[in-house]
Amino acid sequence: MVARLQENLPDDELLCDLAELFRVFGDSTRIKILYALLESELCVGDLAKVLGLSQSSVSHQLRLLKASKLVKFRREGKAVFYSLDDDHVRSIIALGMEHMEE
Repeated sequence: MVARLQENLPDDELLCDLAELFRVFGDSTRIKILYALLESELCVGDLAKVLGLSQSSVSHQLRLLKASKLVKFRREGKAVFYSLDDDHVRSIIALGMEHMEE
C-alpha cells in the first residue's frame, strides 16, 4: 500500500507550485480582492474604494494575483479592468467559503 501511495504522489515541483498557490490565498487582502471580483470586473480605483485600501496597496496585491494566474486584466483606453482568471478561481473561493460555513 505504501509503495502504491508513493507512486501516485505528484512530483515535488508540482506540489511546490500547489503550495505556492495556497500561499497566495493566505492573505486576507488578496482574498477580499478575489471576493470583490466574484461580482464583476473592477478597476484599481474601484477596488480600492470597495475595500477601503490605497490604490498602491491594491495594485501591489493585484500584481501577485496576476503572477499566480488568479486574476486577468483588459485595457479599455487608459483604464485597466481586473477579473477572476477563470472559473477554477471562482470554485476555489466558493469551496473555501462553504468549508468555513460548515
